[in-house]
Amino acid sequence: MARLFAGTSGFAYPQWKPRFYPEDLPQKKFLEYYSSRLNCVEINYTFRRLPAAATLESWVTVTPPDFLFALKAHMRLTHVLRLRNAEEFTQLFFRAIDPLRSARRLGPVLFQLPPQFRCDTAVLAEFLPLLPSDIRCAFEFRHESWLNDAIYKLLEKHNACLCLAESEELEVPKVITADFVYFRLRKPEYTPADLREIAARTKTLLEQGKDLFVFFKHEDTPEGALYAEQLLAGRAHAP
Repeated sequence: MARLFAGTSGFAYPQWKPRFYPEDLPQKKFLEYYSSRLNCVEINYTFRRLPAAATLESWVTVTPPDFLFALKAHMRLTHVLRLRNAEEFTQLFFRAIDPLRSARRLGPVLFQLPPQFRCDTAVLAEFLPLLPSDIRCAFEFRHESWLNDAIYKLLEKHNACLCLAESEELEVPKVITADFVYFRLRKPEYTPADLREIAARTKTLLEQGKDLFVFFKHEDTPEGALYAEQLLAGRAHAP
């Protein structure tokens, strides 16, 4: 049965007190508490550094068995190499995150490309075969030149997901290219009507057998976490 995973991009925000985190909760307990209310988190930490195995194992220890971690791919792949000549570091990155994979706690890996990186179909075609076939991977394109049928077909061939990101700068077309869907909802605010529309969209995709990963923007308030909790609880009802 298809599953809905919802959360935010990060969790370590004291500003979420007291509306999400209890006022007296120490920061070292944030992840444990977060995972008692939401079932997935998008981790930015892996964008800038390769994680130590002990760090990943500690995350597994303090969260429930069905809680998943979606990880951003390291910036060396997306921003330095720009997916070119990337075989060696790709292998290194996936070895570094293997503790989550082995524990069955790894969600999708998100490759977030720079806004100035224009479409290069040949580069993407060379890069996609380097990815492990048993790990879900999503691509967030932030230059509109990538949003074309040739790229969609290439992603579909490798069961790689077009990240359905929406922000004030760019809204990616709702094109499904994999057996799962990855949403990044980055607008600063969502109205009750917006949330009902998101709930309706997720309901349809779940009925189609697609696992969903929905991440709201964190910002300096707990709104994103509360939106995600409403979505999981079915309180953002579709009409």
